[in-house]
Amino acid sequence: MISMPYARGPRYEVSCLCYGPRRGGRIALIRIEIEPLWRFRRDDDPRAMLVMLEFLNEIRATGKISRAADRAQISYRHAWNLIEKWSAFFDAPLVERKQGRGTSLTPLGDKLVWAGQRLQARLGPQLQNLSQELETEINQFLPHGPSIIRVHASHGFAVSTLRELLSREPDIGVDLRYVGNQTALASLAHNGCDLAGLHLPQGELRKRSIAACKGWLTPSVHRVIGFVTREMGLMVKRGNPLGIASLERLLDPAIRFVNRDPDSGTRLLFDQLLAQHLLDGSRITGYEHGEFTHAAVAAYVASDMADASFGVEAAARQFDLDFVRLVTEDYFFVCRKEILELDAMKRVLSIMRSDKFHTAIARLPGYTIKDAGTIKTVGEVFQRTAQRAAQGAA
Repeated sequence: MISMPYARGPRYEVSCLCYGPRRGGRIALIRIEIEPLWRFRRDDDPRAMLVMLEFLNEIRATGKISRAADRAQISYRHAWNLIEKWSAFFDAPLVERKQGRGTSLTPLGDKLVWAGQRLQARLGPQLQNLSQELETEINQFLPHGPSIIRVHASHGFAVSTLRELLSREPDIGVDLRYVGNQTALASLAHNGCDLAGLHLPQGELRKRSIAACKGWLTPSVHRVIGFVTREMGLMVKRGNPLGIASLERLLDPAIRFVNRDPDSGTRLLFDQLLAQHLLDGSRITGYEHGEFTHAAVAAYVASDMADASFGVEAAARQFDLDFVRLVTEDYFFVCRKEILELDAMKRVLSIMRSDKFHTAIARLPGYTIKDAGTIKTVGEVFQRTAQRAAQGAA
């Protein structure tokens, strides 16, 4: 167990669980799960307090302690004992009852829940990257180990959905690492992965985005696999109280913005949009503050640490935010054409084309299936779409 302290505040402990039961005489893929666990300490008290933040979040969402107790599989009485214990530790109540309005969190309880959600949104994909590295290292030493498809792709909800469905398949493993567009393509070029994720905007910005990645691709060597489209735009608070309906509005110094990390494809797209509108990013308050995932920037806005961010619609809806659509992106995968003959890759394509994948994507706000699992040449995808973009701009 790894422990990482915060200065004079809470700690979280990262627990790692490995499991790999035998199936039909074969050794199944070893899975590793790494999850953050919060523990609070006081300077004058060596004892640690474990607060169930998911339990508090259930109270926030439903207003019912009984519902939270059922989800946590504890009795109603035990639930109240825990709440009283936590409140005593903080010397302040975490929940309050209002006549005829059920139970709600106090400002302190609410702050704890949002802090936990920001932590999960920020660290979740990075911990998943680490768990994937460990899985790959361990599984390669197993006798009769499963086939593993290495995927390097930008973080997104559709990619996570694909990974979840593939994880249910026997005798096939997916080594998914979250990286930006350019990093994924570089990894593919150097045989560091089998599938590289690539997302390109529709419209006027398409030609410029293709030019940025075209040098990594060889038409005779590579193939492009269709996947999804996704809506990109501004995430703002419910009701959009500050009237943030355009990029120009972000120049108001009173509006706090949280950006994506500089190496992400989403950050590149945001900068391209700013340049297209002749806007200077340095004039945006918070432009230099970058977070690793779409969910992380959405959590910042939801917890009132920022007024706006830029990312996918699905992240905004996940945190009950409003969304201002600005551009649609096409998300592809790129691979070497010879890998398409592997049985493991054929199964990956089969999942992309399946009804269960299409149904799962239909549940994601702002996502749409687009030629998922369809194989095209580099010229079909990039040259023709670039020509159409140029014609549209003309």
